[in-house]
Amino acid sequence: MMRALSVASTGLAAQQLSVEVIANNLANVSTIGFKKSAWDFQDLLYQTLKSPGTTTEVGTTPVGIQLGSGVRAVSVHRTFKQGAFQETQNAFDLAVEGEGFFQVTLPDGSVAYTRTGAFKLDSEGNMVTPEGYPILPDITIPSDALSVTIDPDGDVFVLTPGSGTPTQNGTIELARFTNPSGLTSMGKNLFQETAASGTPATGAPGLDGFGTLLQGSLEGSNVNIAEEMVNMIVAQRAYELNSKAIQTADDMMAVANSLKR
Repeated sequence: MMRALSVASTGLAAQQLSVEVIANNLANVSTIGFKKSAWDFQDLLYQTLKSPGTTTEVGTTPVGIQLGSGVRAVSVHRTFKQGAFQETQNAFDLAVEGEGFFQVTLPDGSVAYTRTGAFKLDSEGNMVTPEGYPILPDITIPSDALSVTIDPDGDVFVLTPGSGTPTQNGTIELARFTNPSGLTSMGKNLFQETAASGTPATGAPGLDGFGTLLQGSLEGSNVNIAEEMVNMIVAQRAYELNSKAIQTADDMMAVANSLKR
């Protein structure tokens, strides 16, 4: 079988993955807190027919002959570029300006991390995600609260009847990672720690490199539609070129098979 057939088939598989990643990015263009994915490709092993520097009758060859085996995908990773802010005027909508993730407690007791700050109150006044996962540390708002103010540094102040001034009712902490791209995606805009991400550092917003909070706003998706459309065109054309290489190799094999003595 011609080498071109197997080489081009790896190109088809690689470009198919590109389109799948782009499709997921575009599908989540309106998802709050979504972080787009990017991919990395790597060439495969080479067969060396003649090594550079081979000794000949007149000296050494300056170049050699190496034939590649194709391409493969080595990673699909998240890009944690800041998304645009969307003002909502909802007291429990929070956006992180800068580095950091909100921490939430899952039903099994483990901790997950998210950039989506669309929090709600459950029946007991706890701040939770739309799925009901409580924020960590726990923040509980009294049922008779007249107003809730969350400072950029994470302090939560509640104004209750009979009180002339708001009182502090907890502090929202953020977590950040040495390698956020190493987090594993769980769906529902949640991430979990892995050995690649490293252990999280936690702290108050605005301190030690953590971002600050913006109340009444949400962070939108960081997907750039124009950029994704360009990437899709490139992937489509690359797919077509690889399919053309397979067709050309097939035509050459057909010519060889049709040769007669």
